[in-house]
Amino acid sequence: MALRDMRGVDQETADVLVVGGGAAGVAAAVTAAREGMKVTLVERYGFCGGGAVAGLSGTICGLYLADDSPDRRPEKIVHGFVDDFIAEMEARNGLAPPVRYGLSFSRVHDPMAWRDSADALLRRAGVRVIFHAVVTDALAEGDRVQGVRLYTKQGKLEIRAPLVIDASGDADVVAMAGLPFTVGQDGHVQNPTMIFRIQGVDVDRFMAAHGPDTIMGADISEKIAKADGNGYRLPRRKIFLFPTPRPGELLCNATRIIGRDGRELNPLVRDDLTEAEMEGRLQVRDYVRFFRANLTGCESAFLNDTGVQVGVRQTRQVDGLATLTNDDIVAGRKVPGAIARSPWPVELHSGDKPRLSWLLRDYYEISYECFVPRQGEGIIAAGRCLSAQHEAMASARVTAQCFAYGQAVGLAASICVKEKVAPRSLAGTTIRAELRSRGVELS
Repeated sequence: MALRDMRGVDQETADVLVVGGGAAGVAAAVTAAREGMKVTLVERYGFCGGGAVAGLSGTICGLYLADDSPDRRPEKIVHGFVDDFIAEMEARNGLAPPVRYGLSFSRVHDPMAWRDSADALLRRAGVRVIFHAVVTDALAEGDRVQGVRLYTKQGKLEIRAPLVIDASGDADVVAMAGLPFTVGQDGHVQNPTMIFRIQGVDVDRFMAAHGPDTIMGADISEKIAKADGNGYRLPRRKIFLFPTPRPGELLCNATRIIGRDGRELNPLVRDDLTEAEMEGRLQVRDYVRFFRANLTGCESAFLNDTGVQVGVRQTRQVDGLATLTNDDIVAGRKVPGAIARSPWPVELHSGDKPRLSWLLRDYYEISYECFVPRQGEGIIAAGRCLSAQHEAMASARVTAQCFAYGQAVGLAASICVKEKVAPRSLAGTTIRAELRSRGVELS
């Protein structure tokens, strides 16, 4: 029950406050609650899911090793909370079997099943969830973050907690608190994308004609190149089309959104983000028309929906005690204080086709210290705003890893609160050992 202060602002407290209900936020909130914490999760939409649902990214990427052998099969190496979430979605028939994605595999989900699964896990864990809540300020005393100020339809609300988890995806709380962060490569970020779904597809004919790989082949890229500028605006050549758990449906990652002046748009700039939404919807219409005219099985396809918001790949990264480097990815580097592993390629979206740099039959590890801000107390990051170099983040940002980050950070937060220690005083090796004792597979 909130108490109202003399300013007319409602006040609440929690042991752990999680800002953002994407994969990392949900995993962090549920994990901390399972450890006995009083947890509040705040989310700006009326549902959880973040980029996976609001941005309609639609897949759980990062579960499987990459392999260039012709008879490759899915080899899953990421475990933990993600398995709980997979079980929830499978129980709702909301998760398709693994599909080929280049040299690896991915799993496509139904966004409604994602929302329902998150709701169920949060309810069972006893997490207090506040939807339609926009964070307007960080509550801080010096470098110590003590909570956040929200605006809700009921009015202003302040929530204070000894530990805040910034799972906003954009390091919003870190930025509001005035703590250091970086933005992309010299301020340049990967362009956003508008993901969409089409229905009315004869998926069997589509698969028979275009093959099992969800990354469309060179023949489709050539057709797109010829059509671009000839009645269509199709700036991206290499496209990804995924059959979904729903009959007759494809999930389409096909757009390349750049500004009218040719710049890569920055979602941190209000005008850029607005332009990205409008431009994305325009491109979607042209890609759907092209699919109907050129892709087998799509002759009667129609646009079902786009993301609630444009898909954001990169904005702010915290300045962490450690930084995941580009070399870490390429070398498949393992570290003693690692709390997650990733086999996902560096996936850079720039130019007319994405560039994928695969790590074959291996994985790299991400350390706990990548989530602890170098400056500031009472706050830990989770999700794609980890401390990472530009190309490293283009690998480390995907869904399976965000589930793993959230679980580790939620566990770290609970230890910090129980033992009254600062996040920076907690060793990554301790978190790793605690994760392993709870059945998380880490080498």
